[in-house]
Amino acid sequence: MMIRYASYFIAALLPLLLFRWFAPASVGEIDFWLLWLLAMVLVSLPVVYAEIALAYRSVDAPLAGMQKLTREADASPIWRSFGWLAALVSIVIAALVISGASTGILAALTALDSAPALPSFAMAAGLMVIAVLLSLVGVAPLPIGLGLMVAGLLLGAVNGLPNIDFAMTEVSLGEWARAVALALVSVGAGTGLYWFGQSLASKQSVTAVGVDNHNAQKPARSRLAAEPRATKLVLPIWILQLLVGMMALFVSGMALPPIAQLLYWVGVLFVVSYLLHYSTQQLAHKFGLVVSLAITLVVALALAVVIPATWLVGILVIISSVAVLLLSIFAGWQMKISHLRKSLNFGSEGFYNLWRVAIRLVVPLALILALLGWVLQWLS
Repeated sequence: MMIRYASYFIAALLPLLLFRWFAPASVGEIDFWLLWLLAMVLVSLPVVYAEIALAYRSVDAPLAGMQKLTREADASPIWRSFGWLAALVSIVIAALVISGASTGILAALTALDSAPALPSFAMAAGLMVIAVLLSLVGVAPLPIGLGLMVAGLLLGAVNGLPNIDFAMTEVSLGEWARAVALALVSVGAGTGLYWFGQSLASKQSVTAVGVDNHNAQKPARSRLAAEPRATKLVLPIWILQLLVGMMALFVSGMALPPIAQLLYWVGVLFVVSYLLHYSTQQLAHKFGLVVSLAITLVVALALAVVIPATWLVGILVIISSVAVLLLSIFAGWQMKISHLRKSLNFGSEGFYNLWRVAIRLVVPLALILALLGWVLQWLS
């Protein structure tokens, strides 16, 4: 049952995890809100549709699924790099939020006069090791993490929400870049997390066919790939992201009291464990579980301890944008039209044509403009 709802937990959690890194400076800018809504419609929604369609078609996790899909489409193995980038994006997100958690926990303990004599990087390393160990549990930590994070935010809201002065500002390419980045990373578009969640649910359904009825499993896989409508999964996820995202924009700059901070950051630790579970499972397809667990731990530790959080934000923006660009081009230009039409199973041909135009043209153009905006912002 928990596996079935993993995608919805992730949809609710990612905005709470990541909005604080992209939104606080733009919370009062009405034009930024409008650009974010536009990016949610033009970029995130088509990409989540593509991700779910590929999940239905492959009936496997992203890394293994891309191998099947590239063979099926007779496409270059270069497109399989999406699976590797998606796993790396989840590790970068984990490192970024663990870096924030180490600073937040130490600040909360200092306010309570209970801070240990540890530097921030040592706290980050310890938290990352705990998260990797928790990742062995799988999906179970997600509801615990969500409950703790919401409890911390509610305690903070008791002291009052931050006052926000809304105003229209000048629209710039850099603002579009921040809006697209927020729409992508906060909803998990291009991370493969929804693809992974759907593959877990599909495998669970196939297993439930019956241990003794081996012949029934093959038809079940075909039905899972062809019959479900992507809209029934995508729209609830996207609407949940939109609602939680709006709430997260308001609370991203909220000051939390020490106890609320501890609750929030411990919840973050549980959520990070699932991100590391996902990356480990992807790498396990190639290296096996033990080696993949070691690789995930080493890379995550190096990112969280060595690289400053501001640099991690830039790395996250670049890698996630490239991953989404690969996904959109592969789904829009490499996959066979008949295969995607069957996987998406839209009720109207017009909706399918709109999605195809978006994934082939609108999404790549929006991403290129956003990357250009980031480059100009960094250079300035």
